[in-house]
Amino acid sequence: MSRIQVITSSTREGRFSEKVAQWVVEHLEARADFTVDLLDLRDHPLPFFDQPPPAYTLRDYPTEAVGRLGGKLDAADGYVILTAEYNHGYTAVLKNAMDHTFIEWRRKPVAFVGWGNVGGARAIEQLREVCVEFEMAPLRHAVHILPDLMRPAMQADPFDPGVFNTLEAKLTLLSDDLAWWTSALAEARGRTRD
Repeated sequence: MSRIQVITSSTREGRFSEKVAQWVVEHLEARADFTVDLLDLRDHPLPFFDQPPPAYTLRDYPTEAVGRLGGKLDAADGYVILTAEYNHGYTAVLKNAMDHTFIEWRRKPVAFVGWGNVGGARAIEQLREVCVEFEMAPLRHAVHILPDLMRPAMQADPFDPGVFNTLEAKLTLLSDDLAWWTSALAEARGRTRD
């Protein structure tokens, strides 16, 4: 069984990401081929990146906080990054977390669920480029949540993940693709050393 980490990359108050995380985690946990962990970057506050490059220092963590995040990331076989789009880009807290780490992400697949005016498309395109630099396999299929679904989801009290039903087929396509890549890359990583 593959261990998938769902990463919540927004830390601000009243964040929409908690609703998206609930929907994505429930969907992935319903599958028999995944063990799912939610990694909330709010639980991993880090200073602004000012360390030696982690591509060279590998798992020699400069602080306990970075080591804790690195250990969590290391345990995953693949990732689903949940990202808002802030000013045509992804969140600074996600970039900072990625900059503090490197080897933990290598040779693993990553998929994306984004939201915003264009469904987070611009943030996801930027993330794909960054993930290539991390030697990850960014997957083609993503889920884009547009404002017409964001508004009812934000207003729902209590929140009902059913508001995202029209995106369920896209999330299934994403998770099927993630299952294939996770399995293939885990097997390949098993034949090599870091």
